[in-house]
Amino acid sequence: MTMIRLKEFQIFKDRHGRWRVYPRKTKTPVDLEKTPLGSAEFFAECMRITALAEASGAQKEKPGTLGLLIVDYRSAPAFQDLALQTRADYQKIFDYLHPIVDTPLVRFDRPLVVRIRDKAAASKGRRFGNYVKAVLSIIFGWGAERGYIADNPASGIKDIRRPKGAPEANRPWSDAERHAILDAAPEHMHLPIALMMFTGLGPKDALTLPRNYWRDGEIATRRAKTGEPVFWPVPAPLGEALRASPRHDAVKLCASSIGRPWTLNGFRPSWRTLRIRLEKEGAIGPGLTLYGLRHTVAVILREAGHDERTIADALGQRTIEMARHYARGADLRGKMRGLVASFDAELNKRRTRSVKPD
Repeated sequence: MTMIRLKEFQIFKDRHGRWRVYPRKTKTPVDLEKTPLGSAEFFAECMRITALAEASGAQKEKPGTLGLLIVDYRSAPAFQDLALQTRADYQKIFDYLHPIVDTPLVRFDRPLVVRIRDKAAASKGRRFGNYVKAVLSIIFGWGAERGYIADNPASGIKDIRRPKGAPEANRPWSDAERHAILDAAPEHMHLPIALMMFTGLGPKDALTLPRNYWRDGEIATRRAKTGEPVFWPVPAPLGEALRASPRHDAVKLCASSIGRPWTLNGFRPSWRTLRIRLEKEGAIGPGLTLYGLRHTVAVILREAGHDERTIADALGQRTIEMARHYARGADLRGKMRGLVASFDAELNKRRTRSVKPD
């Protein structure tokens, strides 16, 4: 591969062999799935980021404003210690808030935050509006502790509720839907789907899982978004999928039909084609998403009698309902071996019930 050098950017391979690119000043990662390294889109994105950084540097944020609070928060350990993906998600909100960065902090109160939330929801959707409110609450809370602002004006403001009758986002899959998808999936799609279905890994984490993270019948990794550990002894159905998976030389556990590592953008069209075909055939209901498999695993574990903290550990979640913290870096291996034995038994029971006698 031709070596690429850009003065204002760091370009390197991480310890997993994945390319990483981010500006030296902002540390906001360039999305290499949307703009592949070395492509015209990649250079255009780098130019856009550079231009934004120069424009931001030319205008020094005014004291006592939202802009200065954001700048100081971004340079603090509270932001720098976050996972790269989380920092990128926050930066999207900061970019959205840029038109109001000169607003004095003393002007922020609960009604103003609600208006900002509602305007964001009207233009970009309910979930984005709620996320804007959540990020504002985080930076206001950080600022209140350090004397930037008297209190947190976003504290206690509720999220915008999902409209009644609206379909549930990322709903759990039924047992029949799980079996229908696995039976119909082409062999090169079978393992990625099984990996999500039987461990609760999100699509990105499953598709990019290095081959050597599966060892001695166990999978040990960390979520890309949060850095939280995920440890799963392989359940029997996933073991079957691993043994039946086509051989390939890719460094990732999952590979496409031509033996190349999957990317999320590459997998989505294949998943969409499969999903639409099975919907038309009546084999599955509408609204299935790959991320819904995380919800599916949680539902099965809950029905098997496991507590919320254990389920959160299984899914690599730092919090329970975004409130309770758990001990970072805890060794989950003993707990998870017992949990997966229970999960495996529940899957076997469900499989037996679903097989109809001739």
